[in-house]
Amino acid sequence: MPATRSAVWENVKAIAATLAIFLVVRTFFLEAYRIPSGSMIPALLVGDWLFVNKLVYGPHVPFTDVNLPGYREPQRGDVVVFVSPPQADQPEDPTPTLVKRCVAVAGDTVAMRGGVFQRNGVPLPQGGEAAANQRGDGGFSHPLFAWQQPFALRGSRFGEPPVSPTLDDWGPLVVPPGHLFMLGDNRYDSKDGRYWGFVPRENVRGRPLLVYYSYNADDSDRALPFLTDIRWRRLF
Repeated sequence: MPATRSAVWENVKAIAATLAIFLVVRTFFLEAYRIPSGSMIPALLVGDWLFVNKLVYGPHVPFTDVNLPGYREPQRGDVVVFVSPPQADQPEDPTPTLVKRCVAVAGDTVAMRGGVFQRNGVPLPQGGEAAANQRGDGGFSHPLFAWQQPFALRGSRFGEPPVSPTLDDWGPLVVPPGHLFMLGDNRYDSKDGRYWGFVPRENVRGRPLLVYYSYNADDSDRALPFLTDIRWRRLF
């Protein structure tokens, strides 16, 4: 009987150690994340499963407001995983974890004219594969865009803000200290900073490291697409 109890205790310790290692790795180093929408096409696709590097920008300590130091700050052009600012239109999940592209950092002046993003007065049209994304209704406006009004920069060299911001025409806005501005690569199918504003730096959770699994999750006509419609070329 004592030998049996000893064996059980050794198994419990082994399981506890394994769980502790898993939690440490998940909290401070790597975490899995699934892409649920097409807002980052073509960089990231619906059905991509990522490993997120949490160490790069500094891991967040769960159940606290503490962020540990990272080895670099988010930079313009980085694809970033972060906790969304509160979204009033989805009370069931007001602060989801999202992945978007950081297009501006604190102190930058951002705007969009005719569908072309501008940073500090310099037009930055999308190039590469992102330029092939389907355009939508650039004149579309939404009540959620109203957050921009208090931040609108008037009387500047960047031009006057529109009376009613739209997807294609908004700003200029100055990114405040300690904040970032995020846009999706798929500009006409992305609920991003245009809707919910600037992202506090402390909301940043990491940077995608690699796609470890991917399948055609949005328009597959096969049964069990997670097994039968795998995107083999995107793995790792």
